[in-house]
Amino acid sequence: MPPLGLALIMLFSLVSLATSCTEQEKGSLLQFVAELSHDDGLTSSWGTDTDCCKWEGITCSSNQTVTDVFLASRSLQGHISASLGNLTNLLRLNLSHNLLFGHLPMELVSSSSIGVLDVSFNQLNGDLQELQSSAPRPLQVLNISSNLFTGGFPSTTWKGMTNMVALNASNNSFTGQIPTILCVNAPSFAVLHLSYNKFNGSIPPGLGNCSMLTSLNAGHNNLSGTLPDELFDLKFLEHLSLPNNQLEGSLGSVRKLTNLATLDLGGNSLSGNIPDSIGELKRLEELHLDQNSMSGELPSTLSNCTNLIIIDLKRNRFSGQLTNVNFSNLPNLKTLDLLQNNFSGTIPESIYLCSNLTALRLSSNKFHGQLSERIGNLMSLSFLSLANNSLSNITGALQILGSCRNLTTLLIGHNFLDEAMPDDDSIDGFKKLQVLAINDCSLSGKIPFWLSKLVNLEVLLLDGNQLTGPIPDWINSLNFLFHINISNNSLVGKIPTALMDMPMLKENKVSPKAFELSVYRSQSRQYRMPISFSTMLNLGINNFIGVIPHEIGQLKALHSLNLKSNKFTGGIPQSISNLKNLEVLDLSGNHLTGVIPTALNNLHFLSKFNVSNNDLDGPIPTIGQLGTFPSSSFDGNPSLCGPVLARHCGSAKTIFSTEQTDKKVEKIIFVIAFGAFFGVGVLYDQMVLSRFF
Repeated sequence: MPPLGLALIMLFSLVSLATSCTEQEKGSLLQFVAELSHDDGLTSSWGTDTDCCKWEGITCSSNQTVTDVFLASRSLQGHISASLGNLTNLLRLNLSHNLLFGHLPMELVSSSSIGVLDVSFNQLNGDLQELQSSAPRPLQVLNISSNLFTGGFPSTTWKGMTNMVALNASNNSFTGQIPTILCVNAPSFAVLHLSYNKFNGSIPPGLGNCSMLTSLNAGHNNLSGTLPDELFDLKFLEHLSLPNNQLEGSLGSVRKLTNLATLDLGGNSLSGNIPDSIGELKRLEELHLDQNSMSGELPSTLSNCTNLIIIDLKRNRFSGQLTNVNFSNLPNLKTLDLLQNNFSGTIPESIYLCSNLTALRLSSNKFHGQLSERIGNLMSLSFLSLANNSLSNITGALQILGSCRNLTTLLIGHNFLDEAMPDDDSIDGFKKLQVLAINDCSLSGKIPFWLSKLVNLEVLLLDGNQLTGPIPDWINSLNFLFHINISNNSLVGKIPTALMDMPMLKENKVSPKAFELSVYRSQSRQYRMPISFSTMLNLGINNFIGVIPHEIGQLKALHSLNLKSNKFTGGIPQSISNLKNLEVLDLSGNHLTGVIPTALNNLHFLSKFNVSNNDLDGPIPTIGQLGTFPSSSFDGNPSLCGPVLARHCGSAKTIFSTEQTDKKVEKIIFVIAFGAFFGVGVLYDQMVLSRFF
C-alpha cells in the first residue's frame, strides 16, 4: 500500500476514535433512559448506533466526551436517573418541558462539571436535599422553575455554589425567607428569580450584598414590610419585580437605581406619591405601580424617562391633571394604563403625540369634555378604554375614532349621558374592531345601521341605554359576533328570524387572540382575550313580544340566554334542550304559559336557571338538573307545583276536588232542605188560612 494511503487510513481511524463516546458515558445515558417510564422513542433511536456522540440530543467535544444533553420538550416521563452525574465532562444538561417527577438528584447539583442545569417545567417534587460537602461547584446557571418543589433552601447546598450566576426557582412552593447566602458566596451572582412561591417575611437587607445583581424577581409571594434601604444600593440592578406581595411604605430612594429598566411593584400596599426623582431613571422602560394605595399628582419629571414603553398606574388614588406630564417626550410609549384613579380635567393633547401607543386606558376617572381630533394620529392604537368618565358628544367621538384604523377594542360606556345614538353614514372606519362597548349611557335612538359595517365584530355591548325599535334584520351579517348584550333598553317587536341565524351562536369558532390590556368586567373578573367572553344572547329588560321561536334551539354554541322581563307569551320551547352548552337560562318576568319541559334536565352545565313570575303550570321536574335550583327560580307561578315550592301536586288536586265536592253536597242539602221547608210552609199556610180567613 502506498505511504499516502496508509496515512489516510490512520488519519480516518484517529477521527473515528475522536468522535466516539466512552463506554461509561454510553452506559450512563442508557441507564437514564431505562429508568424512564416513557422515553419518546429514545431507546430505539439510540440503539441504531453504538456511538453515543451521534445520538439524538447528545453533543460531544472533539476529545470524545459528552458535553451536552439536550432533551427538552420530549414528553419524557419518570425519574431523573442519578447516572447522569457520572458524565464527568458534561457541561450543559437540559431536561426542561417534560413530565419528569420525583426528587432532583443532588449528584447533578454537586457535579464536578455541570455548569448549566435546566429541569424547569416538569413535576419534580419534594425538598431540595442538603449536600454533604460545601466544596466549590462549577454550577453557574440553575433553572428549577415550574415544578412542585417545597421547603426551604438548604444553606450547605448554596455555600458551595461559588460560581453561581443565575438561579430561577419560580413557580414552586418554596417557603421561608428569601435566601441571601449566594450574595456572600457567589461574587458574580446576577439573577435571582423566586416568583410564585410561598416565601414570607420581609425582604432581607442581605440582598444588598449581591453587588452584581441585575435582576431580582420575587413577585407573587407573601413578602411584607418595607423596601430595605440596602436594596437601593444595587447599582447594577436592571429589573426589580416584586408584584403581588404585601409590601408597604414608599418608593424610598429609587433614584439610586440608575440602571433600572423594569420597576414592578404592583399589587402591594405602597403609599405616598411618585417622587420627582423618578426622572433620574433615564433607562426605565417599564413602570408598574398598579393596585397600590399611592396618591398625589404625577410628577412632571416622569417625562424625563424618555425610554418608557409601559406605564401602569391603575387602581390607585392618583389625582390632578395629566397635563403635568409632557407625554410627547415619550416616543416609545406603547401602553398607558390609568384605570380607576381620580385624574380630572381633559385628556392632554400630548398623549396624541405618542405615535407608537397601542393601548390607552383612562377609564374610571373624572375626565370630561370632548375627544380631540388629534387622537386620530394614534395609527398604532389597538386598545382604547375611556369608560366611566364624563365625556360628551358621542357622534363626534365616533367620527374621530373611526380614523384609528388598527382599533380592535373600543370601550366608551358610562359616558355621553342622555345623548342620541348616531345613526348616519358619517360613522365610518372600525374595519378591525372586535369589541365594542357603548353601554350604560342612556342613549336614545335605534340600533344604528353603521354597526352592520363592523364586519369583524365579536362582542357588542349596548345594554343600559334607551334604544327603541326592533332588532334589525342585518344583525346576522355580523358573521363573527358571538356575545350580544342589548338588555335594559326599550326595544320592541318579536325576536327576528335573522337572530336565529347568527353563525357564531350556532357554532363557536372564536380564535384565541389576546387583548393589548385585560378587559375588566368587575373588580375581580378580567378577560385577557375575546374568547373569554361567554357566547351570550341577552335581550333582557326590554319590550319584546310574541313567542320564543322554536328555532332558538339552533343556537347550540350559547352559554348564556337571557330573555327576562319582556312580554313573551306561549310556552317554553322544547328545543331549548338542544343548547347543551347552556350555563345560564333566564326566562323570568314574562307571560309564559304551559309546563316546564322535562327535557331541560338534559342541560347538564346549567348553573343559573330562572322562570319565576310567569304563568307556568303543572309539576316542576324534580329528577335531574332542574331539581337542583331553589324555589326563587320558580316563584310567581301560582299554578306550578312540586316539592321545591312545598306545593304538592297530588294533594293539591285532592284538596281542590274535595272542596268542590263539599260545596256540591252543601248545595244539594240546601235545595232539599229548602224544598221541604217550602212544602211544609205552604201546607201550614193553607191550614191557617182555612181557619182564620
